Amino acid sequence: MAKQPAIFLDRDGVINKDGNYICSVDDFQFIDGSIEAMQALKREGWLLVVITNQSGIARGYFSEDDFLALTEWMDWSLVDRGVTLDGIYYCPHHPEVGEGDYRQVCDCRKPEPGMLLQAAKELDIDLANSWMIGDKASDLLAAKRAEVPHRILVKSGKNLTEEAKALAESIVDDLSDAAKLILSN
Repeated sequence: MAKQPAIFLDRDGVINKDGNYICSVDDFQFIDGSIEAMQALKREGWLLVVITNQSGIARGYFSEDDFLALTEWMDWSLVDRGVTLDGIYYCPHHPEVGEGDYRQVCDCRKPEPGMLLQAAKELDIDLANSWMIGDKASDLLAAKRAEVPHRILVKSGKNLTEEAKALAESIVDDLSDAAKLILSN
């Protein structure tokens, strides 16, 4: 079977409103149009893979179990709306804070490419024809390091830095506009 391209999605600021260490269903709000954008991408046969840094785990703001419970809720909320995510990858580490194994320099924390490379291996993804949609330079730099050529920066998350703008192939308002751009290619 041939490798398939994917759309890699950052979570906070792309799929849901970024609100400083989202860890509960009560704090999680899908960005308007994000579900419909993922539905459109799935209808066209794209793999959808979430890759997210979750240093709140290392920082002790919430537990890994809290994160996994929220992720399961998000995943089922999307399935109920016709969106099946093909993979969800997260990095619970931080290089300077945290206890035990959570405090470490790793290859999975964006801007390192580890989560993308792991997904590519496990899901047989064609990185050369894939896309990354993120709201920060670290998202786009991870994609560049994984040799993902198409990188879209969305304005729906953090303030855009010059570094992030320079790494982006395109800059759009949100995931909805990113999906329209991808589907028009």
